[in-house]
Amino acid sequence: MREIVLDTETTGLDPVNGDRLVEIGCVELVNHVATGRALHLYINPERPMSPEAEAVHGLGDDFLADKPLFADVVEEFLAFVGDDPLVIHNAAFDMGFLNMELRRLGRPAIADRRAVDTLKIARRRFPGAQASLDALCRRYGIDNSNRVKHGALLDAELLAEVYLELRGGRQPGLTLAGDASAEGEAGEIVVPEGVRPPRPHAPSAAELAAHEAFLDKLSDPLWRAAD
Repeated sequence: MREIVLDTETTGLDPVNGDRLVEIGCVELVNHVATGRALHLYINPERPMSPEAEAVHGLGDDFLADKPLFADVVEEFLAFVGDDPLVIHNAAFDMGFLNMELRRLGRPAIADRRAVDTLKIARRRFPGAQASLDALCRRYGIDNSNRVKHGALLDAELLAEVYLELRGGRQPGLTLAGDASAEGEAGEIVVPEGVRPPRPHAPSAAELAAHEAFLDKLSDPLWRAAD
């Protein structure tokens, strides 16, 4: 199964009122393991950066002035994410910005059902506890010492590790059946695809004949005494 862990940085908090994307970071997972493939894009937002946002991610107007527009990278972005699930922390925020950019270009929106929201998963698993990316890194012992400021690719890489832990760590199959999973609500049983049907255990005629031939070689075999 292929999934894309995704994070963005923006000029502010509200895409409806004109805030824009300035950075996208994507990390590819296959069967919940990072493959090493990633996508990292800086984007010229065509508007000034707010001081509050720059304080968070450190991306200023001068740095972004020569970066491509979203229209210039949209094909590369869509080709990388494909039709696969998007693992996002606080998915509504990032999806809102991505879909606003796509609408500006007359492109179809990304369906909300594709988003796996790790913030919601964390809040179900740890009710009342802090559920920020930094807090989850601390909980799971993930080194986030390089996260002096937010950065889309670094945050996506950290989130990929957090996501694995939220699924149950390196052995996700050992999580309790009642735990919330990334695919379903708490208590929902997710049946893996490609499960083999159970093997019938009744012996075949050839197996019975081979067993009898083996018993003929024994002196007073226990199995025949039982008859």
